[in-house]
Parts: sequence; structure tokens; C-alpha cells
Amino acid sequence: MAMKVPKDRTLDNTLILFKDGYEFIPKRVQNHHLDVYETRLLGQKVALLSGEKGAELFYDTKRMNRNGALPKRVLKTLFGENAIQTMDGEAHAHRKLLFMSLMTPEALENLRELTTTYWEQFAGKWQGMKKVVLYDETRELLCRTACDWAGVPLLEKEVPKRTEDLSKMIDGFSAVGPKHIESRRARKRSEKWIENLIIKVREGKLDLQEGTALYEMANHRDLKGKQLDARMAAIELLNVIRPLVAISKFLTFGAVALEDFPHTKPQVAGDDDYLFHFTQEVRRYYPFVPYLGACVNHDFTWQQYSFKKDQLVLIDVYGTNHDPRIWEDPDTFKPERFQDWEGGLFDLIPQGGGDYYKGHRCPGEWPTLEVLQASFQFMARHLQYKVPKQDYSYSLRKMPSLPKSGFIMKEVTMR
Repeated sequence: MAMKVPKDRTLDNTLILFKDGYEFIPKRVQNHHLDVYETRLLGQKVALLSGEKGAELFYDTKRMNRNGALPKRVLKTLFGENAIQTMDGEAHAHRKLLFMSLMTPEALENLRELTTTYWEQFAGKWQGMKKVVLYDETRELLCRTACDWAGVPLLEKEVPKRTEDLSKMIDGFSAVGPKHIESRRARKRSEKWIENLIIKVREGKLDLQEGTALYEMANHRDLKGKQLDARMAAIELLNVIRPLVAISKFLTFGAVALEDFPHTKPQVAGDDDYLFHFTQEVRRYYPFVPYLGACVNHDFTWQQYSFKKDQLVLIDVYGTNHDPRIWEDPDTFKPERFQDWEGGLFDLIPQGGGDYYKGHRCPGEWPTLEVLQASFQFMARHLQYKVPKQDYSYSLRKMPSLPKSGFIMKEVTMR
């Protein structure tokens, strides 16, 4: 007799999803040592996937679609409506090539150098400050870095407003009430800002280097040879800039790791291989993306579970990164685990999994790695600071999560 896939007996678990946060899917799937589990969200049957096999199914473009999977509240805050995250098939592949064209070795090396340059500037400023809240400072640092790299002109007086709006877009997707409303407003302001720049490029009023994100988005043509609508081009350009600001959370977690595991600091400073391993472990160990959604393309059965056309499916991003079937001692911070790691497509998925060119894996993973490695290396090599007593614990119920104190540093000096 075939084993039945377990499911929640409650009528709806939407409120529990927000209450449990990052642990909602692991509590169900991993507790049963399975790859699939059924729950109900917003009155609908939802399949929860986890683990390497679950991720492989989730990123099977013949079985899963992205269109219709993301709720409006996420599109109106985090990603933008009709953005690449909602596309499938040839249209998605064509749009994906636009993003991949930005990820040349030269462009990524330029991003790494820009990141270091801004760290030097900010560290110089911090030497005169009584207290530095790293999260707040690196949000602005990364906003400047991202705009510079993307070719987006940023007036000095604009920096605080643009940084704050990008941060609100990131933090508001799971919020309710006024915080969520303000997140939507921040997106509208940001889209209007970038749309005006797109129009200026098309009118020849901005002199841009070919290959920058602003230039390429403004001049991109769809499968029918038409330029993207100016607002749509702005939405996709924000999908280059916003994720780089979002990794200020990873930077803050990395600072916590350097403090909690001090033996890592000299190796991060002096060993490029270890620097890469440390960066990957920060991305694996700490919470970032909780889960991602897709819709079933057609009816099929997998591991005794009957998937139905148009059914919502969620992949457990955080839980897969902590799956004991994949990672030995998953709740231990251990950069050395990546010494023998072969770079699987479906095991380490902090920003999604699968193939970059043929699937939905986020191309922003490459810029993320460049920015994080440049940042961690700078902190370990060139920054001296004291860490006063503070609470830099973090909650797995808050999405996205962050150390409570934002990581406070005092008496910052450069060496």
C-alpha cells in the first residue's frame, strides 16, 4: 500500500505561516523526514517542498511555472509587477539573457573594486563616530555601490531617501498594516525615479557606458523587437539595485560570525579560499530568503503525492540550507564544510537553485558573492573596532530576519 503524504488537518495555516516564519516548512517536512507535505494557505491546498530532491522538482521548468505564483503583496513591494520573477518559457529565457549580460567577469571585478572603494570611504567616516550601527551604514554603502555599478546617477541629497525606500521595499513584503503600505509607497517612488532616468537615456539626455544596467535596461527589446515599457524597464533595473542593498543583512550576519567565531577572522583576512568558504557559510547558515513559490504546470504524481495543475508550491529555502540529509551538523557554523563542496545546483539555495541559463536561479548570486567577499575581507584586514555589550541575536519568526542591534561597533579605526 502506497504511503500517503502527510498534511495539516487545520482549515487554514496562513496566520501560522507568518507566526512560524522561517521554521514553518521545516517543522512539517523535516520533522517527517520527507521532501513534500501538504498544507492549506488562503483556503487553498499548497504543496511544501524541501531538501535537494524537492528543490530539483521545484526548478523543473517542465513541471513548474512562475506566473501567478507570487502574491500581489510581494509583487507590489519586493519584486515589482510583471517582473522577470513572474515569467516563463521563451519570454523568461530572453529576459534572463538581459540580466546575464550584466554579469561579465569585467563587470563583476569592477563591482568588487567599487565595493572596496566605498568601504574605504565609509571606514574613514566611522573613525570620527562614537557609535556605528553596521546595518544602517552598509545599507547606504551598498545603495551607493549598486547605483554606481549600474550606471544610475545618484545625487548626494538623494542618498538617504533612496536608501530608505529600497530598504522599505525589502522589509515590507511580509509586513502587515502601515509598514506594508509604506513599503508599497516606497516601490512607487522608486519606480518613478528610475522610470524618469530610463526616459532620459532614451532621449539622449544621459551619457552612459554600454554594458551598465541602466544602459542595457533602457535599450533592451523583447522577443517582438519592441523596447520595454519605461516603467517595466525601471522595475527590472530595480531588480538589479534592490538585491544588492538587501545583502546588507548578510553583511551584518557576517559581522556577527566574525565576532562569534573569532578564529575565522585571520583566515578571512589572509586566505582567499577560506574567504569564499566563509562567505558561502554565511549565506547557508543565516536566514535570508524563507521560501519561494511556483505553480504546477500540469497534473503529475511525485513521491506518492498528486500535484494538480495551477496548485501553489513553496520551496523551503532556509530549511534546505539546514537539511541534515545534505549538511553535516547543519546548525553549526563551519566554513570548512565548503572545502570539498562540489557546487550542487540544488543543495545551497539561499537565493534559489537550479541552472542560471536554463532555469530561474537568480543571476544576482554572482554580484552577491563579489560584494560579500570584498566586504568581509575588508572588515577582517583593515577594520579594528570594539563591540560593546548588545543583543545581536535574531528571530526566525521575523521575515526577513536581522540581528536585533544591527551590530554596533565603537572606536572604529583603520589599519
